[in-house]
Amino acid sequence: MLKTVEIYTDGACSGNPGKGGWCAILMYGGREKLISGGEVQTTNNRMEVYAAIAGLSALKERCKVALYSDSAYLVNAIELNWLNGWKNNAWRTADNKPVKNQDLWQQLSALLTEHDVTFIKVKGHADNEYNNRCDKAAREEIKKLDSE
Repeated sequence: MLKTVEIYTDGACSGNPGKGGWCAILMYGGREKLISGGEVQTTNNRMEVYAAIAGLSALKERCKVALYSDSAYLVNAIELNWLNGWKNNAWRTADNKPVKNQDLWQQLSALLTEHDVTFIKVKGHADNEYNNRCDKAAREEIKKLDSE
């Protein structure tokens, strides 16, 4: 039987593109682990996808995962089957343009074969404690970059 894990993720950017931060909070068995990081030159969408990659990469075995994100870009790519469409179309969009952030989508796609993941859209900057904590941690990563 697979362990059930909840992962909350968020990405943030100061300027778009600009300095960015990401965060994932993993919860299992009453415990939680927060991981976060940042990049000097990135976009908000890249940070949103990277947060999901980081969260899933932190899992040590195959799990059943509920992944919560406020990013329509991330959640829709999975739930509306855009990701499979892009893969089947040689990483081109429906209007035949190259898929943005292809490197990250390829990493995420590989991780999705390792786990049973359901993506759940949450309202950003609202009353979700874990989404708000992720947002705060991602923004703290940007501040760290500003002070370096």
